[in-house]
Amino acid sequence: MMRQLLGGLATAVLLAGAPQAWAGDADAGKEKSTTCQACHGADGMGIDPMYPILAGQYEDYLAHALRAYRDGERKNAIMAGLVTTLSDEDIEDLAAFYASLPSGVETLEEE
Repeated sequence: MMRQLLGGLATAVLLAGAPQAWAGDADAGKEKSTTCQACHGADGMGIDPMYPILAGQYEDYLAHALRAYRDGERKNAIMAGLVTTLSDEDIEDLAAFYASLPSGVETLEEE
C-alpha cells in the first residue's frame, strides 16, 4: 500500500513539474489573424508567391517561427514589425488557426 502511495505521489510530482503544452485556440487565432491576412491571405495561401503558405503547416513549426521572429532570432523586417507585441497565447492561437486550414503545400511529382 505504501509503495503504491509513494509511486502515485512521485508521478504527481513529476507531472506537476513537466512543462505544459499550450493548446492554441484556432477560433481565437482566426480573429487575431487580421494583420497576417494582408500578406498570407484569409486562407493562409499567401496573396503572392513571395509570401509563405501558412495553411496546413505544423502548429509547432508555426509557433516556433513566430517566437523566433518576435525574439529577434529570425530576421525579417516585415515580420519583426508585426510580431513584437504578440504574447505566447497569441502565437499559439495563430499557429493553431493556420495549422487547421487545408494544406496548400504540394509535392512535385515526376511524370
